[in-house]
Amino acid sequence: MADQSTQSITVAAPPSAVMAVIADFPAYPQWVAAAKEVEVVEPGPDGRARRVHFVIDASVLSDDYVLEYTWDDDRRVSWTLVKSKLMKRQEGSYTLTETAPGSTEVRYAITVDVNIPMIGMLKRRAEKVILDTALKELKKRVEG
Repeated sequence: MADQSTQSITVAAPPSAVMAVIADFPAYPQWVAAAKEVEVVEPGPDGRARRVHFVIDASVLSDDYVLEYTWDDDRRVSWTLVKSKLMKRQEGSYTLTETAPGSTEVRYAITVDVNIPMIGMLKRRAEKVILDTALKELKKRVEG
């Protein structure tokens, strides 16, 4: 069974600005180091993506997968895995909380289960790197 990993970071921007960056999937290859291709394959009724296809190439793994997204205004976005070559499960979310005017706490939670056996310690280290990198890259992109 997969365990959920969570981490938070504070970004010097309002939630709407943070969520705008999260929702701009075609721009991911510009700021997400592992993202080689990102394509919205099904838009949602609110104009934000419902299904997104990713091709990632990180130093420890490469994958080609589709995620399905659910949006709660500028407060929260969550996703689940639709299909993948490497993963059998991925569930995640970004939860945004305005902590002061122009400041947002971003909480990133993710659960990943892969098709290949992985030692628990190695899996936790990989999850920590994913969380650290994702939050730092997001903060850098939003704050400019």
